[in-house]
Amino acid sequence: MFGIIRPCRHRLSERLQTSWMAHLCGLCLALRDDHGQLARTATNYDGLIISVLVEAQAAREDSSWRRTAGPCPLRGMRTASVAKGEGARLAAAVSLALASVKIRDHVEDRDGVFARRPVAAGARAVTRRWDRQSAGSASTVGFDTAVLLDAASRQGALERSLRPGGSVLLVTEPTETATSAAFAHTAVIAARPGNAAPLAEAGRLFGRLAHLLDAAEDQAADAASGAWNPLTATGTDRAEAERLCRDAVHGIRLALREVELGDRALVHVLLGHETERAVDRVFGPAAHGAGCRRGAHGEHGATGEHPQDAPPRQVPPGYPGGPYPGQDPNQAPIPPWVPQGPGFTPPGGKPPHPRNLLAGCAVWALMACTCQLLCCEHNDPFSRERRKGFCERHDCCDCGDLDCCDCCSCGCECCEDCGCDSCGCDGCDCGCDC
Repeated sequence: MFGIIRPCRHRLSERLQTSWMAHLCGLCLALRDDHGQLARTATNYDGLIISVLVEAQAAREDSSWRRTAGPCPLRGMRTASVAKGEGARLAAAVSLALASVKIRDHVEDRDGVFARRPVAAGARAVTRRWDRQSAGSASTVGFDTAVLLDAASRQGALERSLRPGGSVLLVTEPTETATSAAFAHTAVIAARPGNAAPLAEAGRLFGRLAHLLDAAEDQAADAASGAWNPLTATGTDRAEAERLCRDAVHGIRLALREVELGDRALVHVLLGHETERAVDRVFGPAAHGAGCRRGAHGEHGATGEHPQDAPPRQVPPGYPGGPYPGQDPNQAPIPPWVPQGPGFTPPGGKPPHPRNLLAGCAVWALMACTCQLLCCEHNDPFSRERRKGFCERHDCCDCGDLDCCDCCSCGCECCEDCGCDSCGCDGCDCGCDC
């Protein structure tokens, strides 16, 4: 996985999290179906924005953009509703072309294992095949990947001709051109020609942002290895790079105001808020304070406390999260995600009889092979007690980054009114254009 858009599940409502995963899995499966199993390694977080934009602009019902995919080890061998159609195919073609460009850059820079001739030769063969495949699949949805490959070919010439003191934006231009074309074509697929111009502008700024953030992240490593870096080569300091990135985020938000969307919630979260979080991740929070509720309502929102510190809600017996029969009424309510009913042990009750060593090892091997130990809540293979998956135990909120639960960071009044300062909200589902 690569990309600057990395939303934490605690910042997405259940609906938006489901939609995000549907596009991610849809991109992965579109790469497999159109280009083979190896192409699934080109799955990236930024590429699925193409699929998100197409679906958000379309006037069709949500069901026409979904299909049920079979069990997958990365989903704990569960089925899922995934994105399909022209949006997923365009996202797959663009992702494959960009992955080809990225690999080619590694080969030219002789990075890591790509410095070895056999690996470099194999990588070149893969990039040539991916170039042909991406061009073929993109043509079926009316997109010409030549604009992506031409931009990549111009990148090297621009870097070689750049002199110290030159503008770093000269280096980002090819990336801006490529992402602008991909974003604009989503309007063609969705039959929204009026959206092409603002989406092209949003794509141009997104390409600039992605290029600058990648350069800033790699600057120290490039300096240590002697690799070329646009910020170092142009003498651009980090303060100026951060200013350009934050201007790009602001420009993306302004461009999205001109885009007509049927459902802008996920687009707004990804391009309006996660881009800013990506800048904060590389450069640190903005000096004026990006914490959404700290600026308006104090340190932890309008109530002065973090959502995790709020008192447990009172739920009558018989409802999800309410006391189960025989439970101490003073005991905290059962969280709604804890399985309840026949066959499940209530919290605090006696756990099921544990498995012996041989049976436990067999179940552990099965669960490890199907990624259940990593990706989903499961019963411990030995004690049978309910446990969280490894990914969930080591996500941002469990490692102490409580700020990740601030769902909205724009500070606009409509987001405050819709309750975006609480975990589990629909983000900016209120339709604001901040």
